[in-house]
Amino acid sequence: MAGNSFGQLFRITTFGESHGGGVGVIVDGVPPLLELCEADIQKELDRRKPGQSAVTTPRQETDEVYILSGIYDGKTTGTPLMMLLHNRDQQPSAYNDIVNMFRPGHADFTYLKKYGIRDHRGSGRASGRETAGRVAAGAIARKLLRQRGVSITAYTLRAAGFACETIDLDQIEKNPMRCPDPVAAAKMTERVIQLAKEGNSTGGMVECRINGLPPGLGEPVFDKLEAELGKAVLSLGGVKGFEIGSGFSCVDMLGTEHNDWMDKDGFITNNAGGTLGGISTGEEIVFRIAVKPTSSIEAPQRTIDKEGIERDIVTIGRHDPCLCPRMVPVVEAMAALVLEDHFKRQEALGV
Repeated sequence: MAGNSFGQLFRITTFGESHGGGVGVIVDGVPPLLELCEADIQKELDRRKPGQSAVTTPRQETDEVYILSGIYDGKTTGTPLMMLLHNRDQQPSAYNDIVNMFRPGHADFTYLKKYGIRDHRGSGRASGRETAGRVAAGAIARKLLRQRGVSITAYTLRAAGFACETIDLDQIEKNPMRCPDPVAAAKMTERVIQLAKEGNSTGGMVECRINGLPPGLGEPVFDKLEAELGKAVLSLGGVKGFEIGSGFSCVDMLGTEHNDWMDKDGFITNNAGGTLGGISTGEEIVFRIAVKPTSSIEAPQRTIDKEGIERDIVTIGRHDPCLCPRMVPVVEAMAALVLEDHFKRQEALGV
């Protein structure tokens, strides 16, 4: 299987399956002498792990991280850094009734067509559990970025039919939806819990803001900064759309409205979302992702089995009724990986 690695000079390779022995990541490009320990990684993994609230899966994984290489005497050595998280709360038997059926919305059908074999236990490699390795690697990238003065903040902007009317970043970690509007958060939470009781799920939108980037970061043409951010988040299971700055709303704007004018103090507006020509402007980078409803639902659905026979299917298991709250730290991690990689590319140019 190809496509398990991401990045150029700050490069990660994730491994593992949802109900295998564990999941993890190998990170190459970590500089030597960076003070690092498991606690630095764990605080980000704790934000992603399951079982946090009534709006997330009840699966109980401690997601305790073990650093197996690349560290000596509390500092990085500059060699590949490997991190492992054991799967402690596996229930593969929950999938026995659907071993021969294709679950709607899942990669069951496509994996079987591509490889001739698939792991039916919680989607195997296609499971959202794979993102634990990304968050672990992203924690290292975020530590390096903080030293550069860069901050990354994501949050649930819309979910379950409700949207934020105010943005208060201090509210994000104070509610289970990771929403910056406490009023909208309460409405989202109530609706998501009700949908879970009905065996259903809902989608939403996550917004991410990046501050502290200098102008001039990014590569033109194929490796544009926004293109790499788009690839990073679109590689996440459940993400169906990406937009930056004004995004799709630009289709109804005029050039005089959309162009970001400048004065002696810099840019007056930021419809571009912090990039021009694939390179950072120094303004805040703002992008959003569309997150689909969780595919695993207990509501009855129609499908076919491996023999092409039409079947009724109910997916029993422990699943998030809304992906957005746990998607927030994953989006932040992927943004951090892109940015640290581009900083290293810039440094390699001697700029």
